[in-house]
Formats: sequence, C-alpha cells, structure tokens
Amino acid sequence: MSPDEGLPLDPDAGGWQRLDPRNLLLDPVKTLGQFLVPALIAFVGLSSRRDDGMPSWMLPLLVLGAVAFGVLPWLTTSWRVTDTQFQKRSGLLSRTTSTAPLDRVRSVDLESSLLHRVLGLAKVQIGTGVDDDRITLDAISQERAGELRALLLARRQGVAPLPEAVDGESVVAVPPPAPETPLAAIDWSWLRFAPFSLARLVLLAGFVGLLAQFADDLPFLDQEHLSSGWRWATSFAIWLVVLIVLVVGLLGWVVVAVTGYVVQWWDMRLTRGQGSLHLTAGLFTTRSISVEETRVRGVEMREPLLLRAVGGGELSTLATGVGSEGVTRILPPCPREVCVSVGDEVLAEPGRLTAPLAPHGPAARRRSHVREARGALVLAALAVLPVVLADVSWLGWWLPALVLVAGLPVGAAIAEASYRHLGHSLVADPGTASHLVVGHAEAARVRTVLEADGIIGWVVTETWFQRRVGLADLVATTAAGAEKVVVRDVPRDRAIGLADAATPGVLSAWTT
Repeated sequence: MSPDEGLPLDPDAGGWQRLDPRNLLLDPVKTLGQFLVPALIAFVGLSSRRDDGMPSWMLPLLVLGAVAFGVLPWLTTSWRVTDTQFQKRSGLLSRTTSTAPLDRVRSVDLESSLLHRVLGLAKVQIGTGVDDDRITLDAISQERAGELRALLLARRQGVAPLPEAVDGESVVAVPPPAPETPLAAIDWSWLRFAPFSLARLVLLAGFVGLLAQFADDLPFLDQEHLSSGWRWATSFAIWLVVLIVLVVGLLGWVVVAVTGYVVQWWDMRLTRGQGSLHLTAGLFTTRSISVEETRVRGVEMREPLLLRAVGGGELSTLATGVGSEGVTRILPPCPREVCVSVGDEVLAEPGRLTAPLAPHGPAARRRSHVREARGALVLAALAVLPVVLADVSWLGWWLPALVLVAGLPVGAAIAEASYRHLGHSLVADPGTASHLVVGHAEAARVRTVLEADGIIGWVVTETWFQRRVGLADLVATTAAGAEKVVVRDVPRDRAIGLADAATPGVLSAWTT
C-alpha cells in the first residue's frame, strides 16, 4: 500500500495534511467569482463619474487580491485523523482547531460543484449531531474524500482499522466499503410530477424581486414602453390576451419546474450501507448525504394538493442531530407507491405508511367545517375593503357576496377532505418496534410515522373551543424531525389513552 492509499494516524505531533494542491486553482477562481459583481458595480460607478473611467491599474490589482485571498486557505488549513479524533486547523492570525471524536461522527457528506468535478475535488462535511455545526474540508481529492468517509464511518461503527508502516510513515489502512443495498434510483418518468410541485416558485419570486430592483434602469421597462405595450395588447380581444398570457405562463412554469427537477435530482441514488442511508444527486453540484440509521426515528410522507391530484408524493426521514430541523428529504416528487415502498425499507417495518387510522369522531369533523367556514367569512369581509376604502363603486357589493357564495362550498369540500385524512394509530406487531402513525391534511396531506422509543414526552393542549367539544391536541415531543408530532383534534380521553399505550407509565397519573 502506498502512502496515497492510507490516511495518517497520529504520529504524536505529526501526520498533518494540507488540502489538495489543486485547491490553489479552485479557491482563486471562487474568490474571483465573488469579487466579480462588486468589481463590475465599482467599474460602472467610477466610469459614470469620471471622464477617464476606471484606472487600468485597478483591474490587475483586483485579480491579484482575489488570487491572494484564494491561496490563503491552502496555506493555513491542515487536517489529520488520530486514533480517537478527526482534527482540523485553520486560520492565519487567529488559529482555530476543530475536533470531532470518531465515535461521535454522525454524518460524512460529500459535495462537488461543477468546478470541483472538473478539478477532481470534493468538499467533505463532517457532522457530529451537535446543532448544525460541521467540520468542512474544501477541497480534497475525490479518491481521498471517499477513503476518509469510509474510515470515519467504519470507526463510528466500532471497526478499528490497523495501522501499517509504509516507508517509515504510520498510516491507516482504509477498509474497503461493504457493498451498498440500493433502495431507489431516479426514474425519468417521474418528470411528469415536476410541474405539480410548487417548490420552484421560490426561484421565480427571487427572479421577480431581482428584476424589480433594477426595473428603473432597464430601458424596456420605463413608463413609455409599458404604456405602449399595454395599448398594443388591449388592441386585441381581452379574452385572447388573457389566454395567451395563461398559456405562456403555463409553458414557462413547466420549463422552470422540469429544469429545476433535472438539475436537483440528476442521477439520484438512495442506498443503504455502513450503517447509514446514502443519498447522492445533482447535475452541476453533486451532493452525497449520509444519515445514520440508528438516528432515524421515523419518516414523513407529504402529498401537496396538486401533487396528490396526480398520485404523487415526497418522502423525508426524521432523524436526530442531522441539521435542517432533523428532516432530510430522500425522494423527489414521485409516485406515491414508491414513497410507501421506500418508507417501508427505511423503517424496516412494512405497512406503517398505509396503516388504517382511527377517526377522531363527529366533534372533530364539525370543528374542521367550522374552521373552514370561518376562513370563508374572513375572505368575504376582506373583499368589502376595496368597496369601502377605495371607493370603487363599480365593484358594488356583489364581490363580497360572490366570495362568500363560492368560498363556503369550497371550504366545506376542503374541510371534509381534511377530516377524512385526520387520524392516528399505534402499530405494535409482535416482535417489531412500536410506531405512532399520525395523519392530517390541509394544503398538503401528511402521514408521519414515529418510533414509540423516540418519544421523550407528551403535551396535551386544549383551546377554549376544544374544551367545549371535548377535544385536544396531543403533542409527542421527540429529538427527531421538527421535535414534535401533533395528533390534532383527538377526543381528550383517547389522547390520554394513546399516550399511555405508546409510553406505558408516563401518564399513569392522568389515567387514574
């Protein structure tokens, strides 16, 4: 084994490694990219105020400054793996040493941007489950990143690779990773679900906001051009203009949604190995995320309204100590059947996501209908404001009435659908782990499965209106996911019984 085939093992004060020398190409380019926009703004600003424009000597100075800032990380960052810790030193004037005990490593994620991949590099992020803090190495070779990941995951599982002496240097022989079990892979027929997921609306909102910031400086968005454009559009039949706008908007949305889906989920693979779930995906930036299976406490399947209409869903794991509120999305919008099958594999218990739920009774149904009717009344009241405040008499009073007439039946349909998906179950098959299964639906239908062993406490909440009808919200507190799972509008007696059955003895005083 050559030195490049092993990782240094704490030769007391030595064994420190620098980042890959190719980082000397990576960081200056990244720094130049960060300086590009401020430099352009400065160039335009100076040129507009001075006849001779920006001094020619400033451009090479900016380039040299960016290169100098880019070289510093390679000169000031080093790392090593000891027999008990992963250590990283960084900083020039202020020196920082970050350490992670090997038995506390919870995740080792790899990320490669397009520039990383061109140079054969990868970014390594090591998480210990403490908040969202991670130790990051940017960048080391892709081969060394894979070796480091295999070593740290093996050490986490209690496997201690033996040190070997190679040319007088003590290195750790990295064990070959065990074959991984595939759980899911991208199927491009799933692209049909992309337009029904509204996640890309954030990108459109950001683009509109950016356009609004510079609208005054764009020649085609001044008052004259907008007025002439409006006159030209209204010279046609208004229904034709509306139809064209809708068609163009719909086609634009399909292009944005499908493109975003491809970029984010390109070559998506979900596998199980070395005690973790591994998710790899991405076209320009490839991310490889690991979630330790012993920290996975459940799964959550979401079916947003539009996605549910075409039989699609999304699946996430609920885990402790992995950041992002403990929720890691492991499947893109895909067929609901795929979410169910992969969820069964992750839980290692079949049927949890399709378990029948106990309904919460007539009082919960009435409360659902009252809540939606109240929302329709609020919308009708808001529809009065344009008539009263703006004095737009042509609206008349038919607008609030129309909102009320249309809103009440729509609200009733939403309330009935929400109630039909509201329920709970405690699944405890012989010889298997117990799981609390909770369902609810408003804009999205959600089915949450949580291990009973992951519940650390209960909170029973009753509003004044709930007390009047004998209902309560039962909150299972946990360290996983969003740190709570809510059973909504459940009869109070059944709430106490459910909590006592899931965690025997915890609420004994309530049941006496």
